[in-house]
Amino acid sequence: MSERIFTFPKYEWAAPILGYQDKHLKLLVEEFPCHVVSRGDTLQLTGDEAVLDQFVRVLEELVFLYKESGQVAEQQVKMAATMVKKGKADTVHAMFDDTLNVTMKGRTITPKTEGQKFYVDSIRRNTITFGIGPAGTGKTFLAVTLAAFYLKNREVEKIILTRPAVEAGEKLGYLPGDLQEKVDPYLRPLYDALHDMFGVEQVQRFMMRGIIEVAPLAYMRGRTLENAFVILDEAQNTTPEQMKMFLTRLGNGSKMVVNGDKTQIDLPDRVESGLNQAEHVLRHVPGIKMVYFSEQDVVRHDLVGKIVKAYEAYNEGKDREKQ
Repeated sequence: MSERIFTFPKYEWAAPILGYQDKHLKLLVEEFPCHVVSRGDTLQLTGDEAVLDQFVRVLEELVFLYKESGQVAEQQVKMAATMVKKGKADTVHAMFDDTLNVTMKGRTITPKTEGQKFYVDSIRRNTITFGIGPAGTGKTFLAVTLAAFYLKNREVEKIILTRPAVEAGEKLGYLPGDLQEKVDPYLRPLYDALHDMFGVEQVQRFMMRGIIEVAPLAYMRGRTLENAFVILDEAQNTTPEQMKMFLTRLGNGSKMVVNGDKTQIDLPDRVESGLNQAEHVLRHVPGIKMVYFSEQDVVRHDLVGKIVKAYEAYNEGKDREKQ
């Protein structure tokens, strides 16, 4: 049995790092079983020496994260614990040190999972990146975050965000208003992410000047998109023809990000998803990268990850029955 004393750099840092009612601390004790006595800004740890080494390393990384961003999320605590147990502590530090952008409210955006880190690095390194995976993995938000960074640093001249206006139970024709008002509900997640990065008024100014464009996929036809950061969301609801049309809009100095969830296809029966086809056709093309997310990358409520996993198991069972 060994004993360690860990003291936080500042007294007021202890509570947010350990979590409300020590939620984060309890999570760490589950991952690294040992006896812990918490007094103010000091933890007294007793247990196996190797376990305590890992426990302390996670605490050091969480302190670094809090110093950089002013917050610690439960997902980040879990990720740090998992990575340290796998011997990837340096990877944790690299993730926590990777500031993608800062929101209007001063919140620092960093990758929260290993999958997210791989995704943002792929966007930086490749001209076209496909983000494929379940809801709640941060695909759209991270893409918009990077797009805002590129625009602020004048690496691109405009941001273009688009998604197919495919109905999921409600027909566009039955919705009130003109065309823009009809498609706005489909584009709302993109607006929300932009507002986090720039604020509502700045987004409106950028849209009036054509610096930010949010439009249905049909509006991309016949255009060449140069010096732009272009994001296609909900790509699983494109047809093969729409996907080819979109990808061939690529112009000089541009980046494209294509996001989709293959389990949420709303196309009519017997219509192939453009995302599914592109995944097979383009996977070996240089400059294009396919990034896959899993339920382990879900950063919404913990229950979302469990829901995703349950549906995956159900669909796998149905596939086995067909065989």
